[in-house]
Amino acid sequence: MTVRTRYAPSPTGALHIGNVRSGLFAYLFARHNGGEFVLRIDDTDQERSTQESLEEILESLRWLGMEWDKGPPESRYFQSSRFDRYREGALQLLRDHKAYPCYCTAEELDAKRKQAEREHRKPGYDGKCRGLPFAADLALPDKRAGRNYTIRFRSPRTGETVVADHVKGRAVFDNAELDDLIIFRSDGVPTYNFATVLDDADFGITHVVRGDDHLPNTPRQMQIFYALGLKPPEYAHLPLVMGPDGQKLSKRHGATSVFAYREAGYFPEALLNYLARLGWSHGDQEIFSKPELIEYFDFAACGKSAGIFNAEKLLWLNFHYMKERPLPQLAREVRPFIERAGYQRIPGGEAWLEKMIATLRERAKTLVELVDFARFYLSDAITIDPKAAAKFLKPEIAEPLKALAQEIESIESIDGGFSEAAVQAAFERVLERFGMKLGQLAQPVRVALTGGTVSPGIYEVIAVLGKAPTVARLRAALERVESAA
Repeated sequence: MTVRTRYAPSPTGALHIGNVRSGLFAYLFARHNGGEFVLRIDDTDQERSTQESLEEILESLRWLGMEWDKGPPESRYFQSSRFDRYREGALQLLRDHKAYPCYCTAEELDAKRKQAEREHRKPGYDGKCRGLPFAADLALPDKRAGRNYTIRFRSPRTGETVVADHVKGRAVFDNAELDDLIIFRSDGVPTYNFATVLDDADFGITHVVRGDDHLPNTPRQMQIFYALGLKPPEYAHLPLVMGPDGQKLSKRHGATSVFAYREAGYFPEALLNYLARLGWSHGDQEIFSKPELIEYFDFAACGKSAGIFNAEKLLWLNFHYMKERPLPQLAREVRPFIERAGYQRIPGGEAWLEKMIATLRERAKTLVELVDFARFYLSDAITIDPKAAAKFLKPEIAEPLKALAQEIESIESIDGGFSEAAVQAAFERVLERFGMKLGQLAQPVRVALTGGTVSPGIYEVIAVLGKAPTVARLRAALERVESAA
């Protein structure tokens, strides 16, 4: 048997990280078993489905590296292109008397639900229309043609449905508790529980991997499979992803879409690694490459309790990937963020950009933060923090600043750059001349060059800034000191 899993997002909004985690586990299981990963687009909700959401979903999956074997752009993997197939399946159930038309109005159904609540009964359809006679060739609902009714599946009233779940274990459902669910709405649109059965059957899906909020749907779907003479796939229901407060992950917990994390400067490897660890483990290992995830993944190592989303841990993982990334790759990845921040140009070429990044990668945790930390490198002019200036740019530092500017200007450079060793030597000459300690000079210089009191090592900063910007900023600070005096 070729293992074939699927992921079936709806293009009605951004790709939610709690939802994509299920898709990731389906992807890893298929790849681990040398099988196929199918991407299906559940777009039966034509009013809410948009092309923009579809494109974001596809781009999010590509960014994460979750490539699909079958799916878009082929039209057959869009539910909206399969309505004829759904109609055919529903008519088959009607002809076999395994489905029936229901004429109950929305008001009647709501009244039944409220009555059940008052009587402390489980809400469910009471089967009022189940025994009504109907023609076997009855047409499907279509409001435009005046056929205003729904089609319900005739669920078995006796026996049990057993779900042998790969994560949850064996679950037994009393068929008497499974009410007759609607498979076609009165507007002629199939419901999720019906359409997904035909899709999984037609596309040869062997394993359905999804959140455990779908577990109550599973026995109903299995019974539809049986009624159509089809074999159900195997199931793996994953615990949901929760926020730190124990509630289902939502916008109140912060960013929840894949795109939001991409735009915030996270790496796809970090997000993929983190999502894989939400409800799955392999010993005590925390850092996984994609090939390792594929090699090690199995359902036996999936937890049965909810995964708690921890934004700080994801940030820590991203920091790890930041430090481990090859500088040329990091330089390519940070360029769009530099442009997005409004910087019109990068002062140097690729070599300069890599050198700059090397001074900041131990501090920045995201690409956005990296650009923010690099503002004094990327700006033609800097704004000096008034408090820092008042504390460190005092009259007594004027002569040492002037001397250092002269020393820096005298260093022989190639293409405007020079080594940290040359910068250190210049500092040491000034320190010796004025009888100062390094901190007494380094901090005023740091304020003059970066605008603040925190930065990478001062020798590194000057070596990256280069001769002309360094000398210009030192002399601007000197003018500030002399003007204040």
